[in-house]
Amino acid sequence: MTDTSPPDLLAGAFEAHRDRLGAIAYRVLGSHADAEDVVQETWMRLARQDAAAIENLAGWLTTVVARLSLDVLRSRREATYGDGLPELVVTADPGAEPGETVALADAVGLALMVVLDSLGPGERLAFVLHDLFGVPFAEVGRILGKSADATKMIASRARRKVRAAERPAAVAPEQRQVVKAFRAAAADGDFEGLLRVLDPDVKLTAATPDGVFVTLGATAVASGARMVSGTVARHQAVLVNGLPGYVSWREDGTPLSLISFTVTGDRITAITIVADPARLASTHLNAGRTPPLSPP
Repeated sequence: MTDTSPPDLLAGAFEAHRDRLGAIAYRVLGSHADAEDVVQETWMRLARQDAAAIENLAGWLTTVVARLSLDVLRSRREATYGDGLPELVVTADPGAEPGETVALADAVGLALMVVLDSLGPGERLAFVLHDLFGVPFAEVGRILGKSADATKMIASRARRKVRAAERPAAVAPEQRQVVKAFRAAAADGDFEGLLRVLDPDVKLTAATPDGVFVTLGATAVASGARMVSGTVARHQAVLVNGLPGYVSWREDGTPLSLISFTVTGDRITAITIVADPARLASTHLNAGRTPPLSPP
């Protein structure tokens, strides 16, 4: 920057980089709100900085936004979920029928965003900065406090995890039909229809804001499914850790639940439901950023 950088000139220089900074922060954090907070904090730090001492504004801004994003990621890791449920990797179901799935939000895609959630903070930052934005390993290493060679290894490890998670799991058509029958029966409040697809000893595990609850037996599970069916406005077929399932939203577009099913033969033997708004928000399931979804 020049020795004389008036506020308007500094603000204009920052605005020229804002879109790229926002894109980096979003892909690292997976949250538009958090990304905007990080970008705003980056601007505040720039405004307090001696602009004449910044030789490469683009590099300086990238470093600041990356370090702030890394701090957010690390703070999230400290606030881990104590519900005993496995980490959730949600991908589009490649075998779903037309109308059961939709184009996913954002250029990166829902699948990649949730796969990135399974990476450690350093892995995620290295992958995003280098593979998505072309930041040299030496620069990424300085942000992480690692050598360029160590950073290459971190990014390579992250890349392998992403590629492995992107391989579509094999789900038999019969399993999808059982799940579809469950959803249709729940939407219609069809108690007998639910019993037909539930194993008598089915186990339902539900993560809610109040904790994790387990329900055993087809009758109890079917009764619960009927009670919540009226709140579902839209849905999308997905794979959850390779199991068939679906995401449901309320009418206002806020996520209602993420459900996965274990199907044995022609019966559902286990159901996992995530209905905790905080956890749902972390998996980027905002229906307001997708095209119109199919009706329940």
